[in-house]
Parts: sequence; C-alpha cells; structure tokens
Amino acid sequence: MSAIFNFSSLITVLLLLICTTAYLREMRPAIFDGGMVQEPGQPLIKRPGLSGFCWKLSRIGERLSPFVSISCILMAIHVLFVRD
Repeated sequence: MSAIFNFSSLITVLLLLICTTAYLREMRPAIFDGGMVQEPGQPLIKRPGLSGFCWKLSRIGERLSPFVSISCILMAIHVLFVRD
C-alpha cells in the first residue's frame, strides 16, 4: 500500500523527511537557501518549489527538535512492535 493512503506510513515518511532535511541543513547550512541571504529590513525571501519545501521541513526539525525526536522514538516503537 502506498504511504499516501496509510496514515502510519505517511507520518513515518514525514518524520524521516524532517529528520533528513534538518541533518542536511546542519551539515551544509546554505543547502536549501539557494544562495539567498536576507538582510535586516528587507522583505521576506520566497522559497518556491522543492527547495522551499525542504527548507520548511528543516526549520521544523531545528525549532521543534525535542518533539520531533520523541515522535521518532514513538514511531519506531510503533513500527517495531505494534504494526502488523
């Protein structure tokens, strides 16, 4: 079954994407910025497409890292012991 139609698989894929993008951004901070730097007082930088989506996921992973790590542990327990 596709991960889109199974809620448990969808959450697992989203958690993996968040963790992966946060790790990549930690290793290479400008990887999702595309060379764009926001100066103070300038309007917000729009990040369209896949790089913008990955940038948002990495921000979630950075700012909510305790919650993401607890979610990953709970999902691992669910996948290993609960799911058929």
